[in-house]
Amino acid sequence: MTTGDSLPAERPQPSGRRFEPDLRAMTRINLRPIASPMPLGFYAVAIASVMIASLQLGLFPPGAHRAVALTVIPAFILQLVVGVFAFGARDVIAATLMACFSGMWLAGSLVLALDPPGGAAVLGALNAVFALFAVLMASVARPKRALWLVLVTAVPRFAVAAAANLTGAPWLTTASGVLGLLLAAVALYAAFALMLEDMRGHEVLPIGRSGPAHHAVEGDLAVQLRNLERQAGVRRTL
Repeated sequence: MTTGDSLPAERPQPSGRRFEPDLRAMTRINLRPIASPMPLGFYAVAIASVMIASLQLGLFPPGAHRAVALTVIPAFILQLVVGVFAFGARDVIAATLMACFSGMWLAGSLVLALDPPGGAAVLGALNAVFALFAVLMASVARPKRALWLVLVTAVPRFAVAAAANLTGAPWLTTASGVLGLLLAAVALYAAFALMLEDMRGHEVLPIGRSGPAHHAVEGDLAVQLRNLERQAGVRRTL
């Protein structure tokens, strides 16, 4: 029992419309570990890029654009799933990139399959906007070197594809196909490196993380939970 003399002084109530007690001691935040969805996302980028590049390089017979479109549609579904899981894993950069790639594949495959009037010009504008998006994403994704390298490779690929669609120049179409194969190779390496890392619990092939991305992988639980109360899904608004 404590006496009146030993009672702690009353804390001043914070200003505001009403007094809200400190609920941190009663709060529990549950986190659910998941397997990394990024290898799947990068594999989907690689496979879709190879199919589009093969069409641009003339490796398929004439009139194969509809068949190619049907093979690209699964990339839309796979990358949409990856984006959802990446949002759940609190990685907004990866989630945004994969979701936008997903929409890009869907739009491109529909235009290829349906062949609407003016489709080439519309695809050119879409590729140009996506190239700009990739530039913006690359400017903030540098600590995640695998993601950054895919973006850096995607910028010229989609920029040249936009020019090819808008001008119809055959040499630009060929250049876009070559850059598409380069993008596929980079995405394949990133996917394989990340898959090995997730399987073995440590980096096997060099990925080149730095800064916060490196600390997130190498840090302890305290690093993972830093500023958790201010993250989306915990704080009151997005």
